Amino acid sequence: MADLKNQRQIAASVLKVGANRIWIDPDNAEEISKAITREDIRELISDNLIIAKPVKGISRGRARKLDIKRAYGHRKGHGSRKGAKGARNPRKRQWMKKIRSLRKRLHEMRSDGTLDKSVYHKMYRKAKGGEYRNVAHMEAHIELIAQREK
Repeated sequence: MADLKNQRQIAASVLKVGANRIWIDPDNAEEISKAITREDIRELISDNLIIAKPVKGISRGRARKLDIKRAYGHRKGHGSRKGAKGARNPRKRQWMKKIRSLRKRLHEMRSDGTLDKSVYHKMYRKAKGGEYRNVAHMEAHIELIAQREK
């Protein structure tokens, strides 16, 4: 097979890609070896005897596979963690999640008539003060108050 180093270099220059991305048709190597000018190379490119190979990307297949595992909770042990506990799940975000659910439940209870306005307001202030761990804790407290009133 003829040495096509120069043709490859010219083709790379014409196509504005690296020499390693140039594909030369091995069946027409003799014809390509006769091409010595840029114009000859352009003709071979138009005849599809010389082609610029597409850019190779970095596959995300492995990353997707790991993401699926992490969604299940795998690969999240102590050895995989970088940040502190508070960096991975900040206290503020925990508070926001809790207070929003408490307030949502209070609004529901007020609208369906379970709580009257004054009790609602007391519960709202207690929730804001951090008295309740979660919705179930708050509902247990409300139930306790209702039993005392009877």
